[in-house]
Amino acid sequence: MTANSVKLPKIGHIKAKFPAKINGLIKSATVSKEPTGKYFVSLLVETIVEPLPKTYSNIGIDLGLTDFIALSDGTKVANPTFLSQLQDKLAREQKILAKRRAVAKADQRKLSESRNYQKQKLKVAKVYERITNCRKDFLHKLSFTLIKNHDVIAIEDLNVKGMVKNRKLSKAISDSSWSTFTTMLNYKAEWYGKTLVKVDRWYPSSKTCSGCGHLLTKAELPLQVRSWNCPSCLQSNDRDINASINILNEGLKLATLKTVGATGLA
Repeated sequence: MTANSVKLPKIGHIKAKFPAKINGLIKSATVSKEPTGKYFVSLLVETIVEPLPKTYSNIGIDLGLTDFIALSDGTKVANPTFLSQLQDKLAREQKILAKRRAVAKADQRKLSESRNYQKQKLKVAKVYERITNCRKDFLHKLSFTLIKNHDVIAIEDLNVKGMVKNRKLSKAISDSSWSTFTTMLNYKAEWYGKTLVKVDRWYPSSKTCSGCGHLLTKAELPLQVRSWNCPSCLQSNDRDINASINILNEGLKLATLKTVGATGLA
C-alpha cells in the first residue's frame, strides 16, 4: 500500500483514496462492490486504542421515534429520519425503474442488456446509498459523543426484530437503526474503556416515577400520553426523560452488582 494506491494479489497497484491515516498493522483486505458501481477495500488493522479520559459522568438513554434518543440530563436528539426525507425522490426513481423494466420485457430484451434500465437502476442505488451514508454518519458521530463524554451509558435492551413486525411502526423503526446504534455504542465502549449497561426490555422505565418510584398501570399510561403527573409525589414527568432517568438508575445498579460480583470472584 502506498499513499494513493492499494496493491491487490494478481492485480497489482490500484488507485485509492484513504479517508484518514491508517495506524497499525494491516492484517487483511476485503474488496467489495456497491450497487452504485463503486469499489471499496475494507482493511482489518491491528492497533492499540488508548482509553479516553474519565469524565465522572453517567447517562441514561431512552430510544424513541419522534426523538431518536432522550437523555437523563434532559437533552433530546431529534430523529433525522433520512428515509422519510428522501422517500418522495426514491419513490419517483423507483416508478421510472418499473416503467423501464416493463418496456424491456415488452421488447423481449434482457434487463442486463437494457441500457435505460441499467441507468435508472444506478439512480435508485445512489438514493439508497445517500440514505445509508447519512444515517451511518449521524450514528457514528452521536455514539462517539456519548462515549467520549460519559463513563457509564445505560440503554434499553430492545427486541428490535420483534418490534419491526409491527406494520405500523416497522418503517420508522428501521429508519431509526436502533440496533446499529447500540452496536456502535457497544464496541466503542470496549475500545475506549467505558461501560455500556443494557437494562432489561421489560423494566417499566416509562411507567415508573423517577421521583418516588410510583408505578402506573398500562391503562393509566397509554402510548399517546407523552407527559404525566405522579399521583403519589405530584412530580411532573416527561415520558421519555423520565424513562431515561429510570434507565440510568437501573443501569448503575446493574453495573455496581457486576463490579461487586467480579471482585468477589477475584
